[in-house]
Order: sequence, then C-alpha cells, then structure tokens
Amino acid sequence: MLEVTSKWKNRERVLVFCSRGSSFRVRHLMNDFKRLMPHSRGESKLDKQTRLPVINEIAEMANCTKCLYFENRKQKDLYLWISNIVDGPSVKFLVHNVHTMDELRMSGNCLKASRPIMSFDGNFEAQPHLNLIKHLIAQTFATPDHHPRSQPFIDHVFSFSLTPDNKIWFRNFQIVDESLQLQEIGPRMVLELVRIFEGSFEGAVLYDNPDYVGPNVLRRQMKKLTADKYSIKQDVKKMFRLDRSLGATCSTVSGILLKLWIICNEVIRNPERTEQMNLIKLVFNFFIIDRRKGQKERRAAIDAVPLPDPVGEVFDTERKVNDPEAKQLQRTIERKRRKVKKKKNMQNKSADMST
Repeated sequence: MLEVTSKWKNRERVLVFCSRGSSFRVRHLMNDFKRLMPHSRGESKLDKQTRLPVINEIAEMANCTKCLYFENRKQKDLYLWISNIVDGPSVKFLVHNVHTMDELRMSGNCLKASRPIMSFDGNFEAQPHLNLIKHLIAQTFATPDHHPRSQPFIDHVFSFSLTPDNKIWFRNFQIVDESLQLQEIGPRMVLELVRIFEGSFEGAVLYDNPDYVGPNVLRRQMKKLTADKYSIKQDVKKMFRLDRSLGATCSTVSGILLKLWIICNEVIRNPERTEQMNLIKLVFNFFIIDRRKGQKERRAAIDAVPLPDPVGEVFDTERKVNDPEAKQLQRTIERKRRKVKKKKNMQNKSADMST
C-alpha cells in the first residue's frame, strides 16, 4: 500500500474568542486576529460568571492547543490571555491603545492567509520571564508551515518590541515587493504584563509584575486628585472672603497664598508629585486657620474706625432730623409702632385674665 505523507507537521490550532459584554472595538480587534491567523478557530462568547479554567475544556473540544481570550471588564478595561492549553503556562496582559485595521486605514496590505515573519526585540532575551513570553507568543501567532488554510507566501511581519517601561508593542507590517520596505497594516496595541501562571488559566503564579498598577487604582487616584483640587479651590475662596472682610491689611498674605495656588495648579497637572501637593495644601490650611484665630479682634478694630459718609460728612446715628417731610415720616412710623405695642399688651392682659 502507498502511504501518503503530509508536509503539515505542526498541528497547532488557536482558539480565539472574547467574553460577553465586550465593546465593538474589542470585537473588531478579535476579528482582525482571526483574519490574520488562518490556524485560528472561533467560539461563542463566554459568560463573565464562568470560571476561566472552563476554557480548557472548550479548547479540548475544539482540538485547539493554544488560546487567545479577550476579557473585557466594566466596558473599559481589556485583558488578553495567551495560554498553552496542554501544559501551560498562561500569561495575562492589560491591553492599552487598541487600534483596529478599519480604524487605522494604513496604506499596507497583505494576503488574507499568508504566513508572517515573527520579529522580536533583542531585549526579550535579557530576562527569563520575557524569554518565556517570547516563545509563547511565537508558538501562538505563527502560522504553521503547510497549513491547509494558509497560502505559501510570506508578505508581512508581526513586530513585538519592548517599550522603555517594559510593555510589549504589537504592530503588523507589509513587506513591499523587492524593495523590502515596510508599510504598516494594523492592528496595533500595547500589552502590559500582569501575571504569568504555571497552568492554563490556573495554577501557581510564576511571575507577578511589580510595576503593574490596576486601572481601578489609577481611576481612584485621579478622583482623589480632582477632589483635592476642589477642596483647595474652596480654601482659596474662603481666603478671599476673609480678605474682603478684613480689608487691605492682608494683601501681602493673600499674594503669597495666590502664588502658592499657582504652584499647586502646576503640581496637580503632574500626578507623580502628590506629596508636594499635600504639603502645599497644608500650607494653605495653616494660613487660613492662623488668620481665623484673630478674626474677632481684627473686626473689632475695624468697627472702631469711623466710616466716612458718602457725602463726605461723619455719619452720626444720633443726630436730630430737621427736614419737615422726614419729621412727618418719623411721626408716622412711631405711631404705627405704638399701635402694634398697644395691641400686644392687650393680648397679653386678656391671656392673663383667662388663666
């Protein structure tokens, strides 16, 4: 009998799907990777209440050995899981700056099922966890040789480069004929490492990124910064109210505080200088509290100074009225007051007699 030998040796299949409730941008990004990876298979969306190890059973039923799972949380945060279903490991990334093919509309183009060249930054060899991520990405994104759905052409490059803050920047380029120039196709995204697990979607933590800060923590810090900015504005308003009540004697103090307020605005624009912002806020509170201590004494001293009359005369509240019309008005007011007082006295007498 004749034995038919197939050149298709690498039987890698990648399961690509997302969680339920994903945004349109996440779905478009997922579809872009499905078009770029002819060895991928789709699956229905996974409910958020489902535990992640269930994905292993779904992948085994689909005969897939690798998995790309896009997990969307709060309609804001996108996480990408890259996992080796058979033996592990699995890597969790936080995805930043997502741009799809349709959104970018770059000039580059490539065949739908062609094979890519995997290009990695040289810094991936510097640390063991980066080397592990490099091999996992290469096994997942590379199209196997002689795959039935692939075309025997190599006309684009998957570029994985490291940024200065150790984030992975993914880009897709077309190789222009003969000139070997690169034109970007898309999609484009930045991956921030969160954790590396020993198993597939479970197991012990092999590596935990010490520089990772969750998006919830960042949003909480931004809310706190805006709240501090609002409280400082309120303190400045109180300060200017005190200036109006105390007169021009505190103009030098208000000038100092105004300069501090300008510096504080510059500090708020830079979230990394929160300690300096808190220090400036304490200085504000110190000035305001210190001024409130002598507020009554200052007001008493200001009240003791005679206020000038708008006409230019000294205003005397006990002077006699000489104008006949003013005298008539004064008599009318006094008559009404006497009537009201007499009526109240009669009511009080009737109440006493009834008791």
